[in-house]
This record gives sequence, C-alpha cells and structure tokens, in this order.
Amino acid sequence: MKIAIASGKGGAGKTSVAASLARVWESPLVAVDTDAEAPNLHLFLPPSIEESRTSWLRVPGLDKEKCISCEKCRDICTYKAIASFAGRISIFPEMCHGCGGCFAVCPTDAITEGRRELGTLESGTVLEGSVRFLMGRTRIGESMTPPLLRQEHKALDAMLESAPADALLDSPPGVSCPAVTVTRDADMILLVADPTPFGFHDFKLAHQAFKPLNKPVCAVINRAGAEGNEEGDEAVRSYCRENGLPLLAELPFERAAAEQYASGRLLADLSPEWRERFIALRDALRAEYARLKEAAHA
Repeated sequence: MKIAIASGKGGAGKTSVAASLARVWESPLVAVDTDAEAPNLHLFLPPSIEESRTSWLRVPGLDKEKCISCEKCRDICTYKAIASFAGRISIFPEMCHGCGGCFAVCPTDAITEGRRELGTLESGTVLEGSVRFLMGRTRIGESMTPPLLRQEHKALDAMLESAPADALLDSPPGVSCPAVTVTRDADMILLVADPTPFGFHDFKLAHQAFKPLNKPVCAVINRAGAEGNEEGDEAVRSYCRENGLPLLAELPFERAAAEQYASGRLLADLSPEWRERFIALRDALRAEYARLKEAAHA
C-alpha cells in the first residue's frame, strides 16, 4: 500500500503527519520524501544514509554533419526543446523532458545522446533502522522535478520488490506537475486540510485536481479547534460530507504541538494522547484501504 500524504498548500502539516505516522506504523515501511525541490522529512526523521547517487536524464545533442534539417525532431517535441531557425536545428537541453521521441524519429542518426544532471536520490534508514528511507533532491538550478520523481518512483518499486512493505509518500505541496506525478503512482491519497480560509480554498482545489486520477482520497484536519475558527473547521467537515470524502481524524491546535513541531520533534512523541491520535489515524487508513479493496472485488 502506497499512501501519498498531500496538501493544497505548503505549511498544512503533511510532513509532520507523515513523520508521525511512520513512527507508529508497526509494520514494514518505507518513508519517502518526494518533495524534491524542498525536502524536509529528514529534519523530523534524521536518516542514516547508506547510498547516494546522482540522477541523470537522457537529453539530445546534434551531429550537424548528419543533420538534414528535416525537422522531424522539432515536430515531435511537445516541450519545444528543439527548434528550427532559418532551416537550422537548435537544441535546448534544459527544456527536455526526456521522452526520447527525437531519437526515434531522426532518419540519419543526427541526434546524439547527452545527459543532464537532475539531482540525487538518497536511501537509508530512519527510526533506529526500523524504517527504510528514500529521498529525492533536485540539483540547484534544475527547473523540472517530474523526471527525478519518476526515477525516485522506480527506486521505490525496486525497494518494495526486494522487501515488500507499505510506503508513506510525503508529497510536494499544491497541485502542480510534481504533486500530480507523485499522487498518480499512489494507491491512496491522504489530504491534510488547513482549516483557515486560504487553506480550505486550496484543500478544495487539491481535491478537485486529484479526482481525475481515480484514486481513493481521504482527509485529516490539522490544527483543528483553534479559538475563533469554528466556522473554518465546520467548512472542511461539510465539504467532506457533501463530497463523500472520508474524514479520518482531526488533530487539535495546541501550543505544545506547535513547539514540538518548531523544534523538529515528532508530534507522536509529544504525549500518549498524541501517539494515540496517530495510531487511530493509522488504523483508519488501513481500514479504509481494506474497505475499498473489498468493495472493488465485490
């Protein structure tokens, strides 16, 4: 079971939820940070890194002597990484998404193979070696995250094939390409709702953006019960009821929790009450997943 823990905006609390769920999971697990542009799961789950490798993307170059300027490479490139100026082909490797179409259509083998560094993939363990860990980190200056995320997904699949486990994916915030790339490969999406006006607005956007993926989606309210925000909490609850979105937990707004988070410590370690909240959320996720599997086979 792969669970993507997502949010409509940054700061909703998905990383702290993911880290505390990892603490209480109690079965084979891989904790994955897929927010490659700004990874921070390692701040809550300090890892023992066992392997770090550079991730590369195959990009085109050009052998000008072989090029006949047929422009087939330009025509197939959706992302405009290949252009033609006055009948001459020009290639912009930084815009390439690595689909490989230009290599396939060139009739003279004028497209040569190059590569662009995307970033790094790091793997190891966390929580005293009890949980495996995987993290992607983009190269400074790299503008495209999805190619690295696809390679991270392949690395995760290899880890799960070698030793079956569940996976908690700390997703990129928002609903742009990186978030969709991650959630598309998940079995279930847990949306963390920030019940403020802006947070609720982005929560609804995220739900609508992920619906076309046809993935089971459930929700948790973070920082519920803040004084004077009863209307915000109820807005999230009402939306979930109206849209058939299972609301699995409400994590309360507490000063002690904010201090725990600010110091980089796990909410599940704050008190027995907080640990029980995450155990209940864990059990609710498992029960919801089992219910959906049973319904699918009915």
